[in-house]
Amino acid sequence: MIRKVLDWAGYAGIAVLAAGVVLPYARPDLAHYRGFLYAGALLVVASLLGRVDDYRAFFGARTTRYGLNAAVMILLVLGVTTIVQALSYQHSWRWDLTETKRFSLSPQTVQLLRNLKTDVSALGFFRVDQPGKRVAEDLLKQYARYANGRFTWRILDPDREPALAKKYGIETYGTTVLEAGAKSEKVNEPDEEKLTNALVKVTRAGKHVVYVVQGHGEPELTSTERAGFSEAKAALERANYEVKALVLVREGKPPADAAVVVLAGPRTDLLKPELDALDAYIAQGGKVLVMVNPFQGEALGKYLEKYGFALDNDLVVEANPIGRLLGFEPYVLVVQQYERHPITRDLGGVMTIFPMTRSIGQTKVQVQGVRFEPLARTSAQSWGETNRTELDRGVVKPDPEDPKGPLTVAAVATKDKARLVVYGTATLAANQGLNLQGNRDLFLNTVSWLAEDEDLISIRPKEARQTPVFLNANQAQLVFLLPVVVLPGLVLVGGIVAVARRRAAK
Repeated sequence: MIRKVLDWAGYAGIAVLAAGVVLPYARPDLAHYRGFLYAGALLVVASLLGRVDDYRAFFGARTTRYGLNAAVMILLVLGVTTIVQALSYQHSWRWDLTETKRFSLSPQTVQLLRNLKTDVSALGFFRVDQPGKRVAEDLLKQYARYANGRFTWRILDPDREPALAKKYGIETYGTTVLEAGAKSEKVNEPDEEKLTNALVKVTRAGKHVVYVVQGHGEPELTSTERAGFSEAKAALERANYEVKALVLVREGKPPADAAVVVLAGPRTDLLKPELDALDAYIAQGGKVLVMVNPFQGEALGKYLEKYGFALDNDLVVEANPIGRLLGFEPYVLVVQQYERHPITRDLGGVMTIFPMTRSIGQTKVQVQGVRFEPLARTSAQSWGETNRTELDRGVVKPDPEDPKGPLTVAAVATKDKARLVVYGTATLAANQGLNLQGNRDLFLNTVSWLAEDEDLISIRPKEARQTPVFLNANQAQLVFLLPVVVLPGLVLVGGIVAVARRRAAK
């Protein structure tokens, strides 16, 4: 009779335990569901204690011992798996083997996320079955990982959340909205570059204005030709800068809202009133980027001497095997040597390409109050070709009077709060040169440093590109045979050998 009561107690205990597990989900408002768990556990234990003698005989059997051994091994495997999963959740690690690191966030994005001062939320509007949904989820998950709780995200179906879709003006599937306070930005078909640019826009108080001097044969801002500046303008605007043309002759001085003034490869000399206006701007702590092409801007070269720059009258030529390997002409320089500076701190291991550049030195007499710093240097195989007659005939060879490498091709000068950067070429930032290797990062880092947006200085996200694998006929046949024929064949042969050995042993 007592055994039957204990059996029924065991059944009741299992039922009470099940109720304790289900109640938190069925009735979240119920606060005392743990009592069911305790009561159920006591009933089950009491039922088990009533059958101690039966269990002794059961556990003494050989089959039971084997079964217990198997159960222990299974529990050990499950325990190890659980521990590994817990550790991986706490200390996640990714290894991106793609050529362009398309599944890893760029240093600039990581830097922005770690330095967020305001909370940012992202809402992605995707259909449940939309192909890009998983990619967007993975990307947003990475953003949240580096933001220290400042970046939150959700994926919503606009068909199931029509009110929210209407509130945010969602017209197409795949739109992601970033919000920070009262500011918001929409991103269609999000990738890292678009999301990071939107993140910059919603977390910045306002746009800095970059003025580009025009009127002396400089590249036009709207020109899409190889020598134009439309790509540079678009890159600055994506980084949340406003870009405007500045005709100094007409305006008389840089506007008061000028964060940076860019003078890019003028083919004719600036007038004295224009140079005086730049002096006044610099004296007030202005920020200027000057790009002077070889054998041009003689008056501008003399003007820059007051800030410690000595522009050499040469064209830098480089007999570097890396450039030959990449198919560049001797006057297209591959630069890999950078001095320690905020502009170049993340460019280690990144090539920049300086096409048709002159070398930049420091004035022999140091200008009082001016700190001069080289930014980028050429290799030891370079020299500054000063013989224009030989250059016009296509002959390039180092002469005794030519300056020898390494030569500085970009330099910085600071005076009080004023900042100046000089490149020996404007082609680096033109349409034909901006997207070569690390040129875009160098140019945008320069503008960011001049505008005192130093948290934007880094290696920026690159546009994702497809990298298909092309196989020849033999490789394609091997890819087919290995998983379809060879591996199954080996398994089949192994099975036949095992069966044959067992029969021979009998």
